[in-house]
Amino acid sequence: MKKQLISTLALTFSLGSSSAFATNGYFTHGYGIAHKGMAGAGLALSEELMSGANNPANLLVERTQFSLGLELFSPDRKYTASSVANFFPDALYLEAKTQKSDNTLFAIPEFAIGHQLNEKINIGVLVYGNGGMNTQYNAGTAPDGTFYAGTTGVDLKQLFISPTASYQFNEQTRVGVSPIYVLQQFEAQGLSSFAPFSQSPQNLSDNGTDTSTGVGIQLGINQTINSSLSWGASYRSAVSMQEFDSYRGLFAEQGGFDLPSSIQIGAAFKITPDNEIVFDWQKINYDDVRSITNPIDNLMSAPLGTDGGAGFGWDDMTIYKLGYQWQRTEQQKIRFGISYTEQPIPSSEVLFNILAPGVQEWHFTAGLSHSFSSKVQLNVMAFYSPAKEVTGVNFLAPNQTLSIEMEQSGFGVSFVWGI
Repeated sequence: MKKQLISTLALTFSLGSSSAFATNGYFTHGYGIAHKGMAGAGLALSEELMSGANNPANLLVERTQFSLGLELFSPDRKYTASSVANFFPDALYLEAKTQKSDNTLFAIPEFAIGHQLNEKINIGVLVYGNGGMNTQYNAGTAPDGTFYAGTTGVDLKQLFISPTASYQFNEQTRVGVSPIYVLQQFEAQGLSSFAPFSQSPQNLSDNGTDTSTGVGIQLGINQTINSSLSWGASYRSAVSMQEFDSYRGLFAEQGGFDLPSSIQIGAAFKITPDNEIVFDWQKINYDDVRSITNPIDNLMSAPLGTDGGAGFGWDDMTIYKLGYQWQRTEQQKIRFGISYTEQPIPSSEVLFNILAPGVQEWHFTAGLSHSFSSKVQLNVMAFYSPAKEVTGVNFLAPNQTLSIEMEQSGFGVSFVWGI
């Protein structure tokens, strides 16, 4: 019954009816519609209830407030396998073609409630998707499919439920803390051709959806230097998740898929009373998680599912976010943003990353907030991430070239209202 309840919560709140593919690796490019309009920047600002997801110290509430948001996210993923003239024995050649992934529109909800206990303390609960990955390369009857085992792909959903409290330590400094309950679901299909490489072939692919949970913590600080300048920092711990038992023949550490730690530092500077620039630096430590960071050449030394089993081979990521907002009128703010990161997938790792082509580098965003009254605010954002391609050799067929590519766009709306 407990597992059924957890599954229902994930399907209801996490990433809509199916997961999306997030934009910095598998992390979303920001939290809260207002901040997403500035490429996810604003660690030193409190713009809405969901600001507490970026930095717990930024949870600021007037009496009691609610926030409800929805993002429509559209990723376009594809891979290309080259044709070859000579075939090596015992190699795994993919069919020479370009194939796009299905599922190109996802609904990603977010929800928050906050309450001002007194002049110093604010509390709240934030519910939002941290990220995910999704691919589905459709096939006909077996042995069709990317890896000759039918329709191929993965579906990872990741949900955060985060009770949050902030405390005004003194006139300049505010601190915050968020215990984080993490719930994730995963499903893989079309991977049974890798059974000879697995420690548990029956727990490698096509086992339906599995669920795991874990608990972490996020800490934050926001400090005002003067009337024009403020800065903030936030650290989120790594989270040890329950193993995906149904996929202990796929992920390293017997089905392990932990959450990597991350750290952010940011500043906000008012050029004029109505014009403000924000800059954030973020580091995502994918190296914390063996199933993400183990390279594909581990296939030659350790079976899939063992501690040293092959993973996606991702590098850590460093993201730079620059945002601007203009207080156009007393009721309205207009925002723009740009972010850059070096995508995490080396060219040697393209074979497995057909499943998870997290190659995005640039994001261009715009947004708007409008207050209809002192109690009701509308936030809107749109973003575009240009196509990025990574090309490398098929690890299991060294004379074949593979390319993976993704392009993204999205649009989101949220309402904040008070009582």
